[in-house]
Formats: sequence, structure tokens, C-alpha cells
Amino acid sequence: MNDEIDLAGVGVGPFNLSIAALADELPELRTRFFEKRERFAWHPGLMFRGSRMQTSFLKDLVTAVSPTSQHSFVNYLVQHGRFHAFLAQESSAVERVEFADYLGWVASRLSSLRFGVEVRDVAAVPGGFELRHDTGRTRARHVVLGTGRIPAVPECARAHLGPNCFHAIDILARPLDLKGSRVAVVGGGQTGAEVVLELLRGSWGEVAELSWVSRRLNFEPLDESPFTNHLFTPGFVAAFHELDRPRRQSLLARHKLAGDGISLSTLRELHDRVYQLGALRSGPRVELLPGRELLSLSPRGAGFELHTRNNLDGEHEAVPADTVILCTGLREHLPPCIESLLPELERDEHGGLQVDNNFELRRRRPGDGRLYIVNGGRTTHGIAESQLSLMAWRSAVILNDVLGRRRFAVEQERELVRWRARPREDARSR
Repeated sequence: MNDEIDLAGVGVGPFNLSIAALADELPELRTRFFEKRERFAWHPGLMFRGSRMQTSFLKDLVTAVSPTSQHSFVNYLVQHGRFHAFLAQESSAVERVEFADYLGWVASRLSSLRFGVEVRDVAAVPGGFELRHDTGRTRARHVVLGTGRIPAVPECARAHLGPNCFHAIDILARPLDLKGSRVAVVGGGQTGAEVVLELLRGSWGEVAELSWVSRRLNFEPLDESPFTNHLFTPGFVAAFHELDRPRRQSLLARHKLAGDGISLSTLRELHDRVYQLGALRSGPRVELLPGRELLSLSPRGAGFELHTRNNLDGEHEAVPADTVILCTGLREHLPPCIESLLPELERDEHGGLQVDNNFELRRRRPGDGRLYIVNGGRTTHGIAESQLSLMAWRSAVILNDVLGRRRFAVEQERELVRWRARPREDARSR
């Protein structure tokens, strides 16, 4: 296949799917989105039973900028005959498996998606870019990278990865039998909490010992309070983007629990379960170990020994385990297909990508086309960048930029919080 289009997408996760869904309203825009997987999937290895989204269902692929779109979550409910039953739940947080089904439903309706087609190379050419992929070549005026994030594995654990030491990203796809084992879970975020809960439920057999290790000083809840939620608004993203790097880095650390805490319902269920096990003196021996920094991991017999430092009292501790499950998050990465473009990308003094307010990757030698990235600007746009909360708004910003006109209203919402200082002249006039 050799064709020419206006916008090409590399990767089809929720973020590029959002762009594709909104672009479906734009017949004048020729788009193509390539995904190497054979079908749409959204973290299938983490779809634990009963786990819920940490964002409202209204923060779907399209609603924030196109509430009448046929690709909204509300329309998904209507088309599946569940609208009234859903309302009867009186909950804005849906189960992740249902939201994943919604995403797959939208993907099945879009003719612009190409599954089972891996992009091998993206090169700058006159007029934009040329993509070399499994079915031929495609010329695109602009490209948006949406290949997602990859597992973040601690350096000390990389040499030990295997059937007994692994990242939790695909845990439900693994044939695990942990009956009678000593298991250490590393990571104190939502995924760590859900894995611990599954272990306590005996989903992979009743373990003998369970150690939950986290460098956070406690197992802390997600901050979902009203004013914290204003960090996930276009106004705050704009204010954040204008700050210098040290201020942005400081804010990212302070805002961690706004996007990377544990749902209160999960914490309550966990606490109840651990309490019951202790009160009844039955089931596995459970050790909750917050405030521990993982220093090293070494083989010990048929298992491992985790060497940690207690950040509360400064003491060193050893944690034995037969199986180590790493719930250590995901990290940003650039796909191999843009290797030829890497020398062109501008970086800050720390090597970080420079992402403009329109989500374009800044290049040393700007070409005829623009190279956008989604889920790659956390240090430039704030904690909302890796969350679903603003994906529809971000998609609209990118599409407006591609079109060169204001097709979607992305700036009309009135901000409840004024983040930036009032201009001095304006202040004097008041």
C-alpha cells in the first residue's frame, strides 16, 4: 500500500484512538493509524475483577470537546441497551473492563485504523514524512506518536527477570501457581495494591508469606478532592507549560498523589482483609513494608533476597521471596521507528524532550510537517499528560493544529481557579 494522507498515527492506544475518533468527524482530513497488534487491547494483563477507573466516564475519547459524537461512552451504553441500568448504579467510576470494552467498540467502528501493521521507519521527506510499514509506504503531512509507555524495571532487577521475577503489566496472562510461596510485591501504587489484593484472595493459590514493599512512606490514597481535580484542566496545563523546568519538576513531585495514589475503596478492602487475616490467625503471613527503598536484588537458593533501606529509621533490611512481582510503573519511551529523527529532536539540559503547547515535538531543523506526541510530555505539561482525563481535549488541540483552524472549541471553558498572576497593567487598572 502506497498512499498520501494528512495525518498518520503510530500506535493505537486510547490516546491515538481518541484522535482517530474525533478525526472521524472531519471528512476533509485523511488519516491512518497503524498498530502492530492484531486487535485493540488496553492493558489486558491488568483487568482485575471489580477494579474501577479512577476517572469519570465523561472523560472518554470525545465528550469533552464533542459531546454529540457517536463515539461517546454514553452512546456506547445506549447502543448496548445499558443506559438506564448504568444510571441506576449512581457511580461515575466504571469498571475498567467495561471501559476497555467501550474502547474496543469504538476501535471496531473506525475505518482509519490498521491493525497488524507495524511501522518500521519514519523519515522526514519534502512535504512531511514517509512511513515504511508492513504493507508498504505512506506519505503523511504530519505524524502523531502514540505508542504508549513501557514497564519501568528497577536496574537491580533486570538481570533476574523471568518466570519468578517479572513486571505486573501482563500478570493475568501468566500461568501462575503461587500456592505455598513467599511473594514480594514491589510498588505502592494502584497496581501494587490490586496485585496484593488478588494474592490475598488466593487468585493464584494461597501464598505462605506476602511482603508488600513500597518506597512511599505509607500506602497513600489518590487525592480526588475537588480543587485537586482542577490540576486536570486545560487552564492548569497551560500555566504549567509556561514554567521553568525546576518549578515544573517540583510541582510534579508535589502532585504525585493526584494521579498516582490508591483508590480509597481498594485501600479499605485491603485493610479489612489484612485485619481479618491477623484477627483470625489464618491465611498467609502478611508484612506491610512502606518507606523501603529497594537497593538490590540477589539470588538466594531457588528464590531471591531483596535488600532494602528503611527511610523511616535508616536501617537496612532483607526480605526473602520465592517470587518477586514488580509493580513499579511505566516509563515514557520513543519508538524505534523514529530513530532517524532522534538527532533532530530538541532536548533540555537533562535530556528531556521539548514538547510545545500544541503537543508538537520541537525539532532543531523544522521540516514541512509536524511531529506530535501523546503521553510523552509529563515534564512539560504536568501529571495530566499520562492520564485519560484530558485526552479528548489534547486530541482536539492536535487536530486544530493539523487543520490550521479552530474546529473544536478547546479554550472556551471558564476556569474556576486563576493559576497565573494577573498582568501588572491589568492589576493597576483594577
